[in-house]
Amino acid sequence: MTLSTGTGTGALGAGTLAPAASPAVGAPFLEEVADGVHAFVQPPGGWCLNNAGLVTGRPGGEGPPVLIDTAATESRARLLRREVERAAPDGPGIVVNTHFHGDHTFGNSQFTPRAVVVAHEGTRTDSAEAGLGLCGLWPDVEWGEIPLTLPTLTFRDGLTLRAGGLRVELLHLGPAHTADDTVAWVPERGVLFTGDLVWSGVTPFVLMGSVTGSLRALERMRALAPRVVVPGHGPVGGPELLDVTEAYLRWLLRIARESVRDGLPPLEAARRADLGGFAGLLDPERLVGNLHRARAELEGLPPGARMDVAGPFGEMVAYHGGLPDCHA
Repeated sequence: MTLSTGTGTGALGAGTLAPAASPAVGAPFLEEVADGVHAFVQPPGGWCLNNAGLVTGRPGGEGPPVLIDTAATESRARLLRREVERAAPDGPGIVVNTHFHGDHTFGNSQFTPRAVVVAHEGTRTDSAEAGLGLCGLWPDVEWGEIPLTLPTLTFRDGLTLRAGGLRVELLHLGPAHTADDTVAWVPERGVLFTGDLVWSGVTPFVLMGSVTGSLRALERMRALAPRVVVPGHGPVGGPELLDVTEAYLRWLLRIARESVRDGLPPLEAARRADLGGFAGLLDPERLVGNLHRARAELEGLPPGARMDVAGPFGEMVAYHGGLPDCHA
């Protein structure tokens, strides 16, 4: 994150208001989720503990390994590089940034100049504008040396790469989490790397993107019929992760409509909301920022349009009772 720029949920609707205690931060690991396709997971997936992906394909197959997203800090990006080199000793030839947030991009420099960094045109523009602003939100994090390394190859609608003979299809599905989001689809393996369009055990976050755009993106991802879904944060799963993310967003829209009806500002609406089955998700304070976006869209703001971020983030801090935890 940077300082720039009425349906029910079934079984998910019941539960307690109090969020569960945050799980302990675990050691990151690289796992093979399909033949020649890997996920780099940083448990438990809260603020700045994002996932990445690696497609190596078949030995001798056409095209270099493709890395999908990097990590937030120098130390975590170095660890990612070491893990990647266990599966691809020469490292990736291409790095894809699914969106501009620093937890997915600050580690780019660990893989250049050998690797070419690829992203949507809007992602490059937003990355340049945001710079290293994320560091200012959590000044106590040891960010290390993370020179801003922007994409040098950009696309508009989509781009097909090849990694060891496997197609890696980059699909532009934003606005959703941000104004411009990309997913990476490996059709021969049924693996979908969603960036922050899908979350696993973590509260979705759409303050800088769109609630309705996220729902449209989920429809497009579901149409791909993925067997393995690698979310932007949290454990790897299957297509059920799409369902849970959608359930949260539809619940969010209901809470937003009710807050407008009752004349409640987003912070008060969030404090009064019964989180139900979503109470166990990490980072519940994101509800405040999400309500700001949802209400703005209900009032006619186009998906992905710029809106204040600093004010809602301050209210998220108030909801949390202090600065949200960041273990990057």
